[in-house]
Amino acid sequence: MADKPYNIGIIGYGAAAKVFHIPLIEVTPELNLYAIVQRNPTPQNDASKAHPGIKSYRAAEEMVKDDLIDIAVITTTPATHFELASLALENRKHVLVEKPFVPTTQEADQLIALAKKHNRLLTIYQNRRYDTDFLTLQSLIKSNTLGRVVEFESHIDRYKPTFANAKPWKTIRQPGGGAIYDIGAHLIDQIVLLFGLPQRITGFTASQRAEKPGGYDDSCTVLMHYADGMIATVKVAVVSPEEKQLRFWVRGESGSYKKYHEDPQEAHLTAGNRPGDPGFGIETEDHYGTLTVPVESTLKSERYPTLQPTPDTTYKAIYTQLAAAVAGKGDVAVKAEEAREVIRLIELAKRSNEEGKTLDV
Repeated sequence: MADKPYNIGIIGYGAAAKVFHIPLIEVTPELNLYAIVQRNPTPQNDASKAHPGIKSYRAAEEMVKDDLIDIAVITTTPATHFELASLALENRKHVLVEKPFVPTTQEADQLIALAKKHNRLLTIYQNRRYDTDFLTLQSLIKSNTLGRVVEFESHIDRYKPTFANAKPWKTIRQPGGGAIYDIGAHLIDQIVLLFGLPQRITGFTASQRAEKPGGYDDSCTVLMHYADGMIATVKVAVVSPEEKQLRFWVRGESGSYKKYHEDPQEAHLTAGNRPGDPGFGIETEDHYGTLTVPVESTLKSERYPTLQPTPDTTYKAIYTQLAAAVAGKGDVAVKAEEAREVIRLIELAKRSNEEGKTLDV
């Protein structure tokens, strides 16, 4: 641990900051929540009242000039990520950016070059690398329990047929917007982490909702074609009236793994729980996946327990590793170069949709 905690300055005070970042920072001893940029506080939503003792700023331009800040965390909408990350790096802050990294590969390349120029760390909050069901599936694949994987399906489907309660920026078309950036970035990142880059890609983006006030693409399907014949499918839907939603369906020569329900960490954080609290991130048995393997001349299916998280395998791991990297004791959990490749695949998938054809990667 450093002699003193590294000071964090957060830019943005919306749901991302409140649910996914501040609670994790506050349980990481190596870090200190030092400042928050909130442009328009109200009596009911004021960062300085919710977190007494922090420095409160109204503009990012003011915050990044504070020499006591070591790390800037950007939690604003995707269209602002490039400008704010550039600003923080130019002022010699280490930077963590909420996903999606940036809307374009060109912007990603510029930020990576800027971080190298100023010798600063740049990392992206791809927290779903630490979903417990994904870690369970990763373990099954690494142990070769499923054998050679021939088909990999990754879903985040929900039943939200209207825009009721949707955040305003999630209803209009803008750079870095749409389901493929919002959720697809997570699922594509997980697949690339497991299998590397695909050989070809086919993308479909659309709006499943009847109302389309701002042309927002609320759904997507992406097919990732691999050289060995495997196809990985990413699917995000908002009109999926199912009692339980499919999360993973992975088939291999030696077995299959099928899983419903999403990782519980987001729900636990939303409810006010944090890593280290009893039961945090632990999935209930009725949400376990099913493993099917051949036994003699038949197939046998059984419930397969989801791995129980440790403090180092929850979403908090991103911040623990960031603090260690700033101290020169390891690397960040998610390299900017890796997130850049995810953005490149998203751009290709969008172009595939526009041109109506499969594209080489």
